[in-house]
Amino acid sequence: MIVTASGSVIGADEKSAMHAAVEKGWLTAGPITEKFEQGLSRFTGIRHVHAVNSGSSANLVAVATMVEAGIWKAGDEIITVAASFPTTVNPLLLYGLFPVFVDIELGTYNAAPETVKAAVTDKTRGVMMAHTLGNPYRLPDLGLPVIEDCCDALGATVDGVHVGSNAAMATCSFFPAHHITTGEGGAVFTNDPRLAGIAESVRDWGRDCWCEPGKENTCGKRFSWEWETLPQGFDHKYTYTRLGYNLKLTEIQAACGNAQLERLASFVAKRKDNFRYLSGRCAKLAGHLVLPDFAPGASPFGFPITFRETGLRSQAQQYLSQKGIGSRLLFAGNITRQPYMKDRRYRVHGELTNTDKVLADTLWIGCHPALSVEHLEYAVQHLETFLGKFE
Repeated sequence: MIVTASGSVIGADEKSAMHAAVEKGWLTAGPITEKFEQGLSRFTGIRHVHAVNSGSSANLVAVATMVEAGIWKAGDEIITVAASFPTTVNPLLLYGLFPVFVDIELGTYNAAPETVKAAVTDKTRGVMMAHTLGNPYRLPDLGLPVIEDCCDALGATVDGVHVGSNAAMATCSFFPAHHITTGEGGAVFTNDPRLAGIAESVRDWGRDCWCEPGKENTCGKRFSWEWETLPQGFDHKYTYTRLGYNLKLTEIQAACGNAQLERLASFVAKRKDNFRYLSGRCAKLAGHLVLPDFAPGASPFGFPITFRETGLRSQAQQYLSQKGIGSRLLFAGNITRQPYMKDRRYRVHGELTNTDKVLADTLWIGCHPALSVEHLEYAVQHLETFLGKFE
């Protein structure tokens, strides 16, 4: 039996939708993408959504938007966690912001509110961190702008409100491992119309024009804008007021995403069911493992376990792999120890004790909707067999 750590569920509806998009012959972002953005807005309750080509690009656009808006500037301190995926942190580094890394709690794998609050200095200008493996964190009210990386957390809620709803900006990923997939893909969310406009510009080359693809002269004065440094009547479509990129989604990807959105609620429910099953079956292993402590509103991305005895994780991964059971690490573990972080500018608040424990002793196994109870039982039985060797 093969038990994958992650995987997408693609059926006839997704394939049919993608074929139909190809037949239309409009491949770059267009009306199908707009429908996908509207569907994401309805599901999350967040007003403005811009689809992009990956969750990593979504994080880049979100940070760039905060900088282009003048909310953050180079040298500002932004609080985040070191038990992180690199592209949650990398846009901060790229824009000259100063990450301040805080420790996490074992079990939740998120930063405790009091830890975040204690890290604030007179240089702190914001927070950017992810809801780890779909477990929503609850930040204290710091009066600072927040970017919520919701890449692992589509469908997660805090007090019944979708994650990202109260942030300055939020992001999501649609890589095949995630709650829905477009192959590669992601989205940027905000309820702030000013930030939404900047994000769209950053995504679309940095241009000032806001015409949708295939449309022209939405502003009604395409050839009559005046700019101090450009010729009179310079084409608004080629006027660039932001440092931007081309990070759009394609219509084929969006078509897949629209079909996936129809199944999203069932996907989230299945993940929760699988997570509950694993929690119940692994309860008797608590002497060997720190089991996950997820909030009621979690939309689980994976089932994380931390070995209490250091040195067992690598052996466990090898054993599980031999039995056809996939596992993953908690992303970078402690990102400050990753080779590429050497000589980067950042600050660590306090000690990263639990983060280092995660670096050495944490892995997660799958709870995605393609897994049946038989898959889960098979995984737990082999985990029990492995741990039984150390009793």
